[in-house]
Amino acid sequence: MEVPDYLFVTGKLAARALGKVLQRMEPRFDYDIAVLNCSVAGLMTAPWIANRLNHAKGFTRIMIPGLCQGNLSLIEEKTGVPAVRGPNDLKDLPVFFGGKKELEGYGEYRVKIIAEIVDAHLMTWEAILDRAEYYGRSGADIIDLGCPLQGRFKGVQRVVKGLKKKGFCVSLDTFDPETILCADKAGLDLLLSVNSRNLDLARKIRARVVVIPDFDGGMESLERNIAKLEKWGVSYIIDPILDPLCFGFTESIKRFSHIRKQHPRAEILMGLGNLTELIDVDSAGVNVLMAGVITELEIDYVLTTEVISWTRGAVRELDLARRLMHYAHDNRILPKRIDNRLIALKDPPYEAYTEPELRWIQKRLKDRNYRIFTDHKRIFAFNRDQFISGDDPQVIFLQMGIKESAHAFYLGRELEKAGLAIRLGKKYIQDQGLRWGYLDEGSEAV
Repeated sequence: MEVPDYLFVTGKLAARALGKVLQRMEPRFDYDIAVLNCSVAGLMTAPWIANRLNHAKGFTRIMIPGLCQGNLSLIEEKTGVPAVRGPNDLKDLPVFFGGKKELEGYGEYRVKIIAEIVDAHLMTWEAILDRAEYYGRSGADIIDLGCPLQGRFKGVQRVVKGLKKKGFCVSLDTFDPETILCADKAGLDLLLSVNSRNLDLARKIRARVVVIPDFDGGMESLERNIAKLEKWGVSYIIDPILDPLCFGFTESIKRFSHIRKQHPRAEILMGLGNLTELIDVDSAGVNVLMAGVITELEIDYVLTTEVISWTRGAVRELDLARRLMHYAHDNRILPKRIDNRLIALKDPPYEAYTEPELRWIQKRLKDRNYRIFTDHKRIFAFNRDQFISGDDPQVIFLQMGIKESAHAFYLGRELEKAGLAIRLGKKYIQDQGLRWGYLDEGSEAV
């Protein structure tokens, strides 16, 4: 007879649900369940388990509940079998066992991110550096300095020198000749942008240039500008200009596709500010979608910024999205079930406890402490005496009849969190924060 591979340790209340989850899991593997004399599995500790788990002979792993605290080596010393923590919620076991594969090559990317500091000319050096460092931590490869629409960026030479000294690659977004020349002397890496209006400057500076169409000039003017730079031997990057939605967006995508076909070896830049900043929608979905387009068109640079409130975090979103799309494209697979950190507002698929399962647990409770759960539509709050369900946290709270202030504050907070979870389609676990994707990684929004 084959010996089970995993010994799952749990408490009395969770044993039945754990068995059902394990029976449905794919791929199947051998296991056994050790039910210890404790109602709530999450309250067990490693020393407590070590003292009460009599044996685990023949097993290759002992899996304890994810909320179990303490040094797992105590269990291993007692049983001679390695112990590991499972997920915090046993319903997540299928994901736990199926989602831990290492993705070879994941994290590589082609496109470089240019992050613009808008109106840098109005900011102090300290504020510019703070913003540049934030962009750098978020994944930016190049820091772009936004300039006035007309006139000089006074002190640009000092700013460019300062950023270069800090190790940043620096670009400049201006048509002012004096500002360009001063920045170039300071070590500017990239100039955004040139067309027939200032094309001659491209021969006078060391920085690479981004070539764009003439204002109201169309693609013919872009090709003329490219031809001149080619003739002069000036290094360039092409930007056919991405237009906002409802103002030529689809046609501008066609332009990028055309340029890629006409100039298969040229480097191309796409600016997303006209998209993310000019539409009332969270930026993450837009950035992920455009990262896919950028990957298919083999775009080399993407320019973005974080001016309006719903674009905060856009650089980090693009950093994650470029890696996701690069991996999916290279491996010819859909960009799905690879990296779910960009699912932030909502949640990846999850399995919830059913009402019959929760009522089964309630019947076995011996205390008056409330347990709170959610499915995809309702909140459930129950103890040994009451079983309450609904979608309004306030209504549920009033039915509890809590008098003690500290307990009322705790339950009110948890119920509001549960209400938010069902509103957004998120998984709720009592005493834990909701999941916020990449925002849980400590990314700040400045």
